[in-house]
Amino acid sequence: MRIAELSRRSGVAVPTIKYYLREGLLPPGELTSPNQASYDEHHLNRLRLIRAMIDLAQVPVARVRAVLEALDSDTLSLHERIGAVHRAITPSRQLTAGDSARTAAAVQVQELIRRRGWAVEPDSPAIATLVETISVLRSLGQDHLVDLLDPYAEAVERFTELEVAAVASRTDPDQVAESVVIGTILGENLVASLRLLAQENISSQRLR
Repeated sequence: MRIAELSRRSGVAVPTIKYYLREGLLPPGELTSPNQASYDEHHLNRLRLIRAMIDLAQVPVARVRAVLEALDSDTLSLHERIGAVHRAITPSRQLTAGDSARTAAAVQVQELIRRRGWAVEPDSPAIATLVETISVLRSLGQDHLVDLLDPYAEAVERFTELEVAAVASRTDPDQVAESVVIGTILGENLVASLRLLAQENISSQRLR
């Protein structure tokens, strides 16, 4: 396809596509004449992935380039390549917990990971966020919610298995990565909305 059709199908303006080409985020098309190039489905998938990272995940262009280099690696496994995407879109949030509360929460999180048998990297941003969240919950007197950590983990693991199976059914690594980006960001909204609806329903049944 020509760049105009690539723009139409992707919804990305031609000047933006040319910017991505200049920055090396999008591979060059096949030259059909000195001033024209042809693009294919790989360019379309890559373009949608770039937009998902920049627009949805607010990933800086420099980090997007690093993620795309990992995706194109011939030495990394698909798990490792997708891990690069996941880390790029998962910020580590620093909340307001004290050091002692954070230390105790870190121990609790490591024990949870050990009990669940989860294979996760020790520097995963999600670990830091979970530690901060638990320590702040305790500082706010919400220990009864922290006590639900294992049931939470079990429920999350159950639906995450479905998510990973759905993502892995895609055939192109760019499509897999796009699903990870979109699923991680919008999936949080999906789960949060369903949780609120379930809370409203159960509250109505038990507390009205």
